[in-house]
Amino acid sequence: MSLITESELRKRLKKDNLKELKELQVLKKDIVTPSAKSFLTEHNIELKYVDVIEEKKDEKEEKVIIDEYKYETIFGAHLKEKPEHMTHLKGNTLVFKDHNRILFRGKVDTLESKILETQILCNKLGEALVIKDLQEILDFVRRILRCEVLEEELLEFNLQGMTKEELREKSHYPEKYFGMSHFTPDYTMGEVVIALNSLRTLTREVELSALKAFKNEYGMVERVDIIRALNRLSSLFWIMMFKYRTMKYKQK
Repeated sequence: MSLITESELRKRLKKDNLKELKELQVLKKDIVTPSAKSFLTEHNIELKYVDVIEEKKDEKEEKVIIDEYKYETIFGAHLKEKPEHMTHLKGNTLVFKDHNRILFRGKVDTLESKILETQILCNKLGEALVIKDLQEILDFVRRILRCEVLEEELLEFNLQGMTKEELREKSHYPEKYFGMSHFTPDYTMGEVVIALNSLRTLTREVELSALKAFKNEYGMVERVDIIRALNRLSSLFWIMMFKYRTMKYKQK
């Protein structure tokens, strides 16, 4: 299985006359990103999924050359083996491990692990409803990462029955919805509140990492969908802290 992106398509088809090309065959097991599909549509090229791709003679000759290496880098180098200091950005494209998108993925990985640790804590304390809400968040975080890796758009979302607009509203005006003003976390508020606060602050770190990963040298920002989702997620942890302190998780 391979991931076919728009940039990879452009490289594949640069030798072809796009006006004469009517069809592009890909294996059924391959994943074609939305941007790649849009590129094909713009050039009136039909995307056809097949079990086996029949190769022309010249294509076979080109394949022999391609098979001499397994990886390529974003700066054009071709490699037979993956160096220890590099990792996959997408498909067989390698980048240095300190690439901003790789650092972002590492931050997301850390957030996932901390959510799991908080679930274990809540399990020991018998906080089943908090565990359930955290599981929804964990699934959402994994969805964010999947959309980033596959370069898919993160579509509209709903968390704990709230839209992104409602998440912002309730976190900004807690007194209106919970009868409690914003507060400074304190150890006397208990383990669950402090653990949720740690997840909130870590989510802000992930959001800043995303901004660094998707802001170019001219200040233009890509993947606003991911940055917005992380912003609302940090708001959700605030909401959970208010819910816990006002005994909402104790109600049936």
